[in-house]
Amino acid sequence: MTTTDSNVLISGASIAGPALAYWLREHGFTPTVLERAPRLRDGGYAIDVRGTAVDVVDRMGLLADVRRAYTQMRTMSIVKGDGRASVAVGLSLFGQEESTRDVELMRGHLSRLLYQATKDDVEYVFGDSITAMEESAEGVRVTFEKGAPRTFGLVVGADGLHSNVRRLVFGPEEPFRRYLGRYISIFSVPNHLGLDREVRLYNTPNRLTAMYSSAPHTGRIEPPLPGEENDPGVNPEAKAMFAFATRREVPFDHRDVAAQKRIIAAVFAREGWEAPRLLQEMWNADDFYFDTISQIHMDRWSHGRVTLVGDAAHGPSPMSGQGSSLALVGAYVLAGKLAAADGDHTTAFARYESRMRGFAEQNQAIASSGLGIVTPTTRSGIWLRDQGLGLASRMPGLARRGDPVQKAANAIDLPDYPGPRLIREGA
Repeated sequence: MTTTDSNVLISGASIAGPALAYWLREHGFTPTVLERAPRLRDGGYAIDVRGTAVDVVDRMGLLADVRRAYTQMRTMSIVKGDGRASVAVGLSLFGQEESTRDVELMRGHLSRLLYQATKDDVEYVFGDSITAMEESAEGVRVTFEKGAPRTFGLVVGADGLHSNVRRLVFGPEEPFRRYLGRYISIFSVPNHLGLDREVRLYNTPNRLTAMYSSAPHTGRIEPPLPGEENDPGVNPEAKAMFAFATRREVPFDHRDVAAQKRIIAAVFAREGWEAPRLLQEMWNADDFYFDTISQIHMDRWSHGRVTLVGDAAHGPSPMSGQGSSLALVGAYVLAGKLAAADGDHTTAFARYESRMRGFAEQNQAIASSGLGIVTPTTRSGIWLRDQGLGLASRMPGLARRGDPVQKAANAIDLPDYPGPRLIREGA
C-alpha cells in the first residue's frame, strides 16, 4: 500500500465518520475527518446501538462508556388534549430495557465518545466542505470551500442523508432518496412537565406532538435498580418532537433553519396539548432538527476511489431505529476490507458492499412498521394503535415474539480484521 493510498479523507463527523477513522487508524491508514459544521454537533435525538453494533463498540473499548450514557427510558404514555393518559406502556415492551446488551443513548453522546476516542491521532478539520474532486492514478485531488486543495488516496462520504460526497460523485439525491410520507422535527426544551425517563405522545390524524426526557448523563454504567440509592433524578432538559404525514413533499432549504421552523409552526398552529408552548420554545432552540423521513437506495455505493458509508449509502430512516447501528457496523467492515485488500480499493469496496448490502436492506425493511404507530393518518387508526399498544402491554411476551428489529440488528456476522495496532497490543 502506497503512502498516498493510505491517506483517506472522510467527510462527516457524526457517527459513521469517526467510527471509520477509528478502525482505519487501527489498520495503519491515515484518516482525515472533514466536517462542515464549525464544531462537533452535540444535539440530536435518542438513538439505539443494537445487535452486532454492540460488538463493534465493545471491540473499540467503548462499551462501558456507551452504557454510562444510557437514557434509562421507562414509560411511554399516549395522552389526550387535556394531558390525561389514555394508554401507558413500559418501554421494555420495545426492548429498551429488556436486553442487557442493546443501549439507547443520545446521538450527541455517542458522537462525542467516538470523537474523544480518535481526536488525539486523527486529523479533524471543522468548518469546511468539499467543492470538487478530480480522480487520477495518484489519488483524488480534493478542492475545499475554504482550505487549500489536497490529494488523498481514497475519499469516503459519511455525511448523511443529504451527502455532499454522494451528490458530487453520483449526482443529485432525488433518484436515490425514497420519501416515506412523513416529516420530523426534534429540538431541546426545558422539562416543564417534569418528565422522568418518560415519553408522552399526543396525536391527531397525520400529526404527532411529543415530549420526552431521559436520565441525566451522570456517568454510571448501568441503570439503577428499583429502590436503589443514587438515582440520577429528573433531567431539567427534555426533547420536543413534531412529526406529520403528507403525501406531497414540502419544499424547503436544508440550511434555512428559520424557514423550517415556520413550516412546523404553520402545520401545528391549531394542535392541542403542549403544542403551543413547545412551538414557542422552538424559536429559541439552537439544536433544531427538521427533515423528511426518507431512505437512501442505491445500486452501488462506490465509484473509483470514492465510496459511501452509513446514511449516505443506505440511510434506513429514523423509523427503523437502526441508522447508528448500520453506521457503526459499516465503518468496521469497510475499514477491515480495505486492510485485508492492502489498500486495493477496487477489491475492498466490492467486498464491503457485498458484505453489507443484505444487512442494510433488512434494516431498511423494518422502517415501515413504525410509521403507523408514530403518525396514524385517521382517528380510527389512532384508536387501533392505542388498542394494540394496550393489548401488547398486557401480553409483553407475545408482543416481543419474533421481534423483526432484533432479527435485523443481528443479521450479519462480525468478521475479525486484525490490524497493526491490534496485533502489536496482543488484542
